[in-house]
Amino acid sequence: MLDLGTILKGSSAPLLYIVSVGLAGIVVWHLIPKRLVKARLIVQIGFFLAMSAMLLDRHVVPYETPNGSIATADAILVGSVKLLWWLHLAWALIGFVRLYLVVERKPREARLLQDLVVGVVYVGMLLSVLAFVFAVPVGTLMATSGVFAIILGLALQNTLSDVFSGIALNLGRPYVLGDWIVLSDGTEGRVVETNWRSTHLLTSDHNVVALPNSFLAKLGLTNVSHPDESHGLSVTVRLAPTKMPAVIADVMQTALVSCNSIQKEPPPLVKIKGLDAIAIELELVFGVATIGQRIAARNEVYDLVYRHSKSAGLLLAMPPTASVSMADLPSEETASPPQAAPIDLIRAIPVFSRLTQDEQQALAATTMVRTYRKGQIIARQGEMLPSLMIVRAGVIVRERSEADTPLQEIGSLAPGDFFGETGLLAGMGEMSTLRAMSHVVVYEIDQASFAPLLLARPEMAEDLAAILSSRMSAFAEDGTLGPQHVSSRMAMLKAIQTVFRAVPFKHVLGTPKASRTKG
Repeated sequence: MLDLGTILKGSSAPLLYIVSVGLAGIVVWHLIPKRLVKARLIVQIGFFLAMSAMLLDRHVVPYETPNGSIATADAILVGSVKLLWWLHLAWALIGFVRLYLVVERKPREARLLQDLVVGVVYVGMLLSVLAFVFAVPVGTLMATSGVFAIILGLALQNTLSDVFSGIALNLGRPYVLGDWIVLSDGTEGRVVETNWRSTHLLTSDHNVVALPNSFLAKLGLTNVSHPDESHGLSVTVRLAPTKMPAVIADVMQTALVSCNSIQKEPPPLVKIKGLDAIAIELELVFGVATIGQRIAARNEVYDLVYRHSKSAGLLLAMPPTASVSMADLPSEETASPPQAAPIDLIRAIPVFSRLTQDEQQALAATTMVRTYRKGQIIARQGEMLPSLMIVRAGVIVRERSEADTPLQEIGSLAPGDFFGETGLLAGMGEMSTLRAMSHVVVYEIDQASFAPLLLARPEMAEDLAAILSSRMSAFAEDGTLGPQHVSSRMAMLKAIQTVFRAVPFKHVLGTPKASRTKG
């Protein structure tokens, strides 16, 4: 082969042309948009082949160690040409990797594999440049760097552990962005960012927790977002053994059935966990559709357990740590269960919250008791109920239909809930069909009993109009009532005034088919 000094003698201009071609290739490659991957690859290959042909014509071999006998200026030009050639070779290889190294239907794994190969290409290019451009003894350097790598590895042990754990997590894919995960140490949140070193969780308190991947890989992990976000919950309640366990379990099952925040399928379950002289311990198992419903569902379940227990005459048990004598414990023979009297339910209804105690007592004295058997239709959608009905016991299901669609369950009513206020106050029909899911007992307050209160306190009409308007708006937000049915507060006020001008106060309304007795 010819001596490099002879080749370069009087050839500075051609080498400058090769350097110019290499720099032009870099500029053109950066000007092409990143989305045009194939165009970038073709341009890169074109410039690489052009540089290779020009180097071959000049008899310059990029993978030969430089000769120290040439002039400094020429050595700089040769080194620049070789450096640009190796750079274009690396970029051409990377273009092939980005375009053709794919894993079918696994873009995340493909990207990881591409990054690893690209890293190897860059390392190889760097070693080649050191060896063939700067004449660095790579073998000696690698031997020396091996000792340095050991020292660096010990110093960066935790960081490297996080990186390799991140690679394992990315390949295993136990979660993706947007998933809600629960760790064995109790930490939970939605994955908002994941990288080579850490995973970031957005907790229910709206705080971002950064967890090192090595820490995350060592813990047990539950992904509650797959196959969907529905998952099971349970609450434990303790009731005094004042009735047979089967009766108490049935009451708790009824409480779960009347809960609007939990899933109906799979059906909720009641498990009797223990029985002693102090308490019957039960576990209520149910499911929720999404993570965000957990707190609301638990709160509603506890509320309904209290209401159904009070309605059925059950007592909450003493805590296990309480010091109480056996003689003081309630039993089936000695228990004094609470009674849900009409006055108690009236005081709990927002419509009557502003009445004085005497007015509430007077209204309670006029209540009538109605009973409905299981499956009986209490009121159909659009039918007007001229009385306010307060549920004393049992469960009532709300069903609604639109156009020709069949009835669909949209919720349920439990002890303490009320219905019929739209008919009593505004002369409007029910927004859904009401059907007794079990034996139902309600307290009834008719217009004739309520009218004297409005005559004595006309300012109550505005409060009642606001309550009715907001309640109908809530139905619209839930999708159970069309926007065309929502009325403003002024419209409701006019409807109330119209209804109660026409009420014959001393007229007693006829008794429907359901049994009716004085409360």
